[in-house]
Amino acid sequence: MYLQSTLELTMNIDADRFCKLFDRVYGALECLDDNKYADYTFASKGITILYHDSQYKKKIKLIVNPYRLLNSDEPDSQKLIHKLDKRINRYFNHKYTLNDFSLTGVALATDINIHDKKMVAAYIKILHRIGKVKGFSPSRDNWISDNIGFCLDGNSNGIKFMAYDLDCLCKEQQSIAKKSSGILRVEVRLVKPKAIQTYTDESVVSEQISNLCSMVQKIFLDTFMKIVPFGDFYKKHKAEEIIREKINGATIRRRMLRLVELVPEKKSLLLAQKALNYRRIDEVMEAFSDIEVAPVTISKRCDIQKLGNLYKYM
Repeated sequence: MYLQSTLELTMNIDADRFCKLFDRVYGALECLDDNKYADYTFASKGITILYHDSQYKKKIKLIVNPYRLLNSDEPDSQKLIHKLDKRINRYFNHKYTLNDFSLTGVALATDINIHDKKMVAAYIKILHRIGKVKGFSPSRDNWISDNIGFCLDGNSNGIKFMAYDLDCLCKEQQSIAKKSSGILRVEVRLVKPKAIQTYTDESVVSEQISNLCSMVQKIFLDTFMKIVPFGDFYKKHKAEEIIREKINGATIRRRMLRLVELVPEKKSLLLAQKALNYRRIDEVMEAFSDIEVAPVTISKRCDIQKLGNLYKYM
């Protein structure tokens, strides 16, 4: 699985030092809103510098694309750290280094090639039927409408999950992405320090980056697996037919059939699991996984009869 990554680095700074830096590059800045400015001087090298000129707190943020910075698809954390530190030194005239910043965000994304635009839309709809899951609640994103994407925010874990039709998003934003048609893009974002601390005990940013670079697939899959059930998605009657055919145990079969009924009724996989009122819900979910059938079913109104297991695309 190929994962694109983006790092967000933040430095809080006092007003005097902020103004000196801001004035030095003012001519190169692009105003994004009332108190946010962007310097794209190093954008082609994978770094965008943002100036947050808030009345109460001044911040400088770096948005880093590691693969563009390294000009390579091969991850190399030590080379990344060295090159990033070198760019920061050069930009700030050797007054600041990488370790003057804090790592405040990590975004990981993969493009799942469904090959069919209609099928991408169907996957978006089935993800909406998952609804609320443990630790996450449906949310809205300013640039992803519900008809082209599905977003969840962690209730307290500082993680955001997004899945969207890349082609539709590009058209809405009037941007261009090569080979975007038929692509379901899935993102996992660590948006708070506590989410980053889940994966590294280091406090120095260079060490944090080194640790996280070695576990990007684990970080992504930890969240993906909590949200997306393993298995093919079917119409309700077909899912029930497969369960009856493949599950021998009467008790577990009854609970599986009941869960399939509850998901559309409760409009949420989590609420359906709670309504099932069974302490060992993991056993039920494992039984679904064993026969590669997802407990979330395709809507009656959809003319697609089956959607393949997303894990197999990855």
